[in-house]
Amino acid sequence: MSFVQIVCALSARLLFILHSLIAVGRVIFVKHSWYSFLTLLNLPLVIEMVITLKRRRGKDYKWFSPAILLYLISVIPSIWILEDHYYHYDIKDTTNLTRNCQQLDESSIPTNPGSETGGIPHIDKGLQLLNSTCSDAWKLGLHQTLLLTLIIGKWLLPIGIGISKDQLSQLLLIFVGIAADILEFTSETLSEDKVKTNTVLVYTILAVWTWSMLQFPLHVAVINTESSDACQNPPSSSLLSTHKADIWNIIISLFIHDGPFFVVRMVVMCSYGVIHQMLVFFTIKNCLVVTLQLYRLYVIIEEYRTSH
Repeated sequence: MSFVQIVCALSARLLFILHSLIAVGRVIFVKHSWYSFLTLLNLPLVIEMVITLKRRRGKDYKWFSPAILLYLISVIPSIWILEDHYYHYDIKDTTNLTRNCQQLDESSIPTNPGSETGGIPHIDKGLQLLNSTCSDAWKLGLHQTLLLTLIIGKWLLPIGIGISKDQLSQLLLIFVGIAADILEFTSETLSEDKVKTNTVLVYTILAVWTWSMLQFPLHVAVINTESSDACQNPPSSSLLSTHKADIWNIIISLFIHDGPFFVVRMVVMCSYGVIHQMLVFFTIKNCLVVTLQLYRLYVIIEEYRTSH
């Protein structure tokens, strides 16, 4: 079993590093070669991998995943640089961008026999397809693969001490829902023309997106709390110790996920006049979740006061 855990832990971290290197490679292609220093951001993840494999036999921690946090640190700067580059590039020359780029489903890209791969047709065609793909397709692809890599990587990481397989499955299902909302948040806001022309708003959306990604290293949703039916809490127990998981989930929803998303979407609609069906729907959804979380917090406090 320990061998399987080591293989899974190693595979998850190699997957993280591979995706980070792909993002860095895209930055080097569209910017300058000196951006290769971004590869050094993978060094902490490599060090963490060696320490974890040696001391913990690959097992993750119960409430927190250093590997996922270090992976986010290694890949998010590349995505920020690409978003900033494409933001300025799209504004300067949208006609040239549309003319020179190719969609992912277009296969009519000529093969250059004198290319750097020695004229291997399939490899040359694949490289030219990647290099000529539209910036929007690259941005969306990196956002999508980032979220998929987080979910798959968490699945591969060995279960931490104190977390059951049932709790891990619940956590993965939560991650899938969070990932879908995050992807919708970035794709629907950053694609609007009125948003692209406002540098402060673009950076604000990216900052909120980065802040929301902190949900993935945290495992507070699976904190093991004893059921009140099985074991009554002593009168001296605090509110936090009695409803630890619920309170942490409410805090994350209000201050990391639904709360900030609701504020940004309201600003986009009210201040910039960007209103469409999906944006209105997800704004109402965030508002409902925030309201229900506040109601849930009120119920928890009232139940605690009644029982104590």
